[in-house]
Amino acid sequence: LSPSNWVFAVDVTLDPDTAHRDLVLSSDGKQVYDTNVTKDLPMTSQRFDTCASVVGKETFSSGKFYFEVLVKGKTDWTIGVATESIERKGELTLKLWIAYKPRSWIG
Repeated sequence: LSPSNWVFAVDVTLDPDTAHRDLVLSSDGKQVYDTNVTKDLPMTSQRFDTCASVVGKETFSSGKFYFEVLVKGKTDWTIGVATESIERKGELTLKLWIAYKPRSWIG
């Protein structure tokens, strides 16, 4: 992307209180690893229980935003934008997929 898009750049920090119990977040909240090992963490209303997911701490109500994601060691992954009210219990029902696998856009 051109530098003109950088004006919309946002710094996203992942919320450990929402992370599925198979996920490990880095201490700065910028990286997530899928361990496929379920940790003994409290099951709160905020935490995803079925889908290996996590949401960011930041919230946005309008505007343009730009962020970059680096994926390593995974062939299947999904990134998206969700409302605060996204269901965190049971299987996710997504109304809009933002990206699924590199270079694939689904709307």
